[in-house]
Formats: sequence, C-alpha cells, structure tokens
Amino acid sequence: MVVTALALGVVLSQSVPPARAEVVMETVDYEQGGQTLEGVLAYDDAISGPRPGVVIFHAWYGPREHEMNTARRLAELGYTALVADVYGKGVRAANSEEAAKLAKSFYADRELMQARALAAVENLRESSLTDPGRLFAIGYCFGGAVVLEGARAGANLLGVVSIHGSLSTPHPAMMSNFHGSVLALHGADDPVVPPEDVRAFQKELTDAGVDWVFTTYGNAVHAFTDETADTEGARYNPIAAKRAWRDMLAFFQELLERSGGTD
Repeated sequence: MVVTALALGVVLSQSVPPARAEVVMETVDYEQGGQTLEGVLAYDDAISGPRPGVVIFHAWYGPREHEMNTARRLAELGYTALVADVYGKGVRAANSEEAAKLAKSFYADRELMQARALAAVENLRESSLTDPGRLFAIGYCFGGAVVLEGARAGANLLGVVSIHGSLSTPHPAMMSNFHGSVLALHGADDPVVPPEDVRAFQKELTDAGVDWVFTTYGNAVHAFTDETADTEGARYNPIAAKRAWRDMLAFFQELLERSGGTD
C-alpha cells in the first residue's frame, strides 16, 4: 500500500500543471516638478518579495515597443523593470521631426533631464516589488544620455548602462556625487557619437574615479538594438544586439555579486 500510495502521489504531482509565471505590465503615474509622468512597471507575478530593479529610459520618440520588450525580458529574468517617461504623460513623438524637437529641448535643459531621471529611479526604489539596494538604470539613444545624466546627478544605483547613447555633457561627473559603475555599449560606426565624444567621455569618468567599461561592437551604427531602425546611420544589427544584451546581463550579475545581493 505504501508503494501504491507513493506511486499515485507521483502520478498526481505530474498531472497537476505548475503555477504559470506571468509578466504583468502596469501603468504607473508619478510626478516631477508638477508634471505627471506615465511609466510602465513590469514584473513576474510568480515571484514574491522584493527583487532587483531596472529603470529603462526611452529613445527620442518616447516609450515604445522596444523599451516594453526590454522590460518584459528583464521581468522574465526576475527583475522589476520600470519603463520611465522623460517627456510627460501623453507627450509622444509621431515622427522623427517631433522626436528631434522633444529631445533637443531636454539636451538644452540638462537640469530637467537629470530631475526626470532621478524621479524615475526614486519611483522604482519606492516600489514594494523592488529591493532598494539592488537598482540599475539603462537607456537607449536619447535615453542613454538621460541615464548618464542621472548618474552624474547622484542617482543611487549599483550601475548604469548607456546603449548607443549620447555621451557628451556640460556637467562632467564628480566622484563625490557619483554612485555605482558605468557600462557604455557603442557601435563602432555610430555617426551620431563622434570619436572625440568617446575620448572625452572616457576621460571624464577616469578623471572622476568612476568604475567604467566601454564596449564597442564592430560593424554597428546607431540604434543597433532597435529592430525597427533601418536607415544608413541607424540600423538594427542582430549580432551586436545579442552581444549587448549578454554584456548588460553579465554587468548586472557582476555588480549584484559584488554587492552581496544575489539570491
């Protein structure tokens, strides 16, 4: 009878499907300077308790499917991800001309760019789904500039990742105000970021005593991780995109292990 009962238990356990994890995508409103911002929070509802968090800063069009897909993929890996809103609720670009105008307004007002970056980081930090001591931020293109400005402004993060992002700044990093490490993922043939900007950026971080890694992908231009990019100077490169994803995750893992915050 014992053997029969055990066998029956095995059969029953195999016949009952395990609880299926599901990535939840929730709209989250937050504010900065009286402006309502509309982010999207992604998490795996099968995971209980706080987990590492990643803020995702969008490219110049505003939050789009590219950033949403990144959030889903990170949530599937056990992170809580927030697709941040830099422009403001309902403010989105319909075409490249509008996108350029929106982005230009923030490049001209770095203090506002920094404030929007810090607001997003603090919004994710306050989430019950996030471990406040295990936070990262990443950004694509325009968002790469935003994430770096947030770090320069003192965002308390383990690390930041700029992915084919703009690197120049009127506010060079200061060690007294900088937390965490930097990973910059760059296309070798990116026409948007000239070599002199790369050299100045690396010198900026070195002079500030920041821990940094700069990775360059051959045969890649601007926006190489964006599947919708298809112009001469901004084009999706699946090989570079795959390598960038791998390198970003390895960067996260290294910093989590260094902080003693791995599960």
